[in-house]
Amino acid sequence: MIHELRIYHCMPGRIADLNNRFANITLKIWEKHGIRQVGFWTVLIGPSNHALYYMLEWESLAEREQKWNAFASDPEWLAARAKTEAQGAIVQHLENYMLTPTTYSKIK
Repeated sequence: MIHELRIYHCMPGRIADLNNRFANITLKIWEKHGIRQVGFWTVLIGPSNHALYYMLEWESLAEREQKWNAFASDPEWLAARAKTEAQGAIVQHLENYMLTPTTYSKIK
């Protein structure tokens, strides 16, 4: 199993918009494409509360490539993203990590 950690650093004041987009739009489109989330987190205590952390799980890099590319080119997603960013970008920048578990990890 491969886990993908994505960190979205939002434009100031836009974290609520990003959370709304995931809750009401993105997750439904992911379900259509078979994308599996592990969880989502925001920062309770730390240097910035303008970031959203989430993790996805994949059987392989090939599965990730196929499903993520299908999602990224989905006309429903492209239209929804454009609509939610009509007043400007929500995400300032993102970090993306592909993680593989250690032999002693609880999550395999």
